[in-house]
Amino acid sequence: MTPHSLAFYMDVITSGTVLGAKPTDTPDQVAKLLGPDFGENSFDVHNMWRDYGMTEFFWSRESAEHPWAGHHFTLQVHRLAYGRSDVVEKTLRTRYGRFERRLRFEKLQRLLAKRGTPLVEVPSDQSPHYRWFWQPESLAAVSVIGAHDEYLTPGNLRVGDVNSITAPMTVEEVEWRKLRLRQQHA
Repeated sequence: MTPHSLAFYMDVITSGTVLGAKPTDTPDQVAKLLGPDFGENSFDVHNMWRDYGMTEFFWSRESAEHPWAGHHFTLQVHRLAYGRSDVVEKTLRTRYGRFERRLRFEKLQRLLAKRGTPLVEVPSDQSPHYRWFWQPESLAAVSVIGAHDEYLTPGNLRVGDVNSITAPMTVEEVEWRKLRLRQQHA
């Protein structure tokens, strides 16, 4: 992992933002920070997301007359495993340089702990194939490959590779995950 791309992931997890773009920002605010090169997707008048390559931002609204409200963002880190150079958007490449095809969770977790940004494991509905780790202050969450499955494991990822990073994972969602786990084992 190049130090610069690793710094990017650490910045996202520490701040809960992508280059300062918050999950609650409007589409225009995100475009000002990440640039105009994105694919826009919607499946009805209520939901939209913009795909910048590795980074996706999601919005929702009550009706076509209402403004878009930011919902969350996801870094689709697993897309790097396919080796396509266009996966990382130009804005990120310009600022952080080259991105490796895999992000090892153990190294990321260790460096974040040194920075004073610990990650806490939270229950996962996708266990054992995916494990989830959460940063309580920034509300960022990291999905990690926990077990290999030919149908569920993306690309060339290995156990211990980061699959994605998303924000926010709220305190309420973490509590809901814990409650669900308790109910499943009751």
